[in-house]
Amino acid sequence: MPIREFSNREVVVAPPTMPVLEAAKLMREKHVGDIVITDPSNGRSVPVGIVTDRDLVLEILAQEVDPARVTVGDIMTRDLLTIRQNEGVARTIQLMRAKGTRRAPVVARDGSVAGIVCVDDLLELLADELGELAKLVAREQRVETAMRP
Repeated sequence: MPIREFSNREVVVAPPTMPVLEAAKLMREKHVGDIVITDPSNGRSVPVGIVTDRDLVLEILAQEVDPARVTVGDIMTRDLLTIRQNEGVARTIQLMRAKGTRRAPVVARDGSVAGIVCVDDLLELLADELGELAKLVAREQRVETAMRP
């Protein structure tokens, strides 16, 4: 199954010039834990970094930095893992594990943001799939019991 089917398509994006204070307010308003930083060159929103709520705590609050004087471009994670929207779920998990990242923007063929996938989404998907497998085992036992009393 392609990851695009499970990715969240409502991605909060911002340019690298957005002040961190504004980004924190946007994250609160949109109820998200990250903002994908994009370069809108060529009329496309190409991801160039990501800022998470954890980045805000560790880089701004814990360091007692004035959030009005810092941009998201200053603190964003630049070594960004992006996932092609046609990538499979298993491969997405492998890539995220290898990179040690909990979130990854999903990109269209042209490199623009098409969604975002996070570990929480994948855990929910896998839990649902495991639940379906458990139902299969239970059903198989009922069928066998009915056929061979």
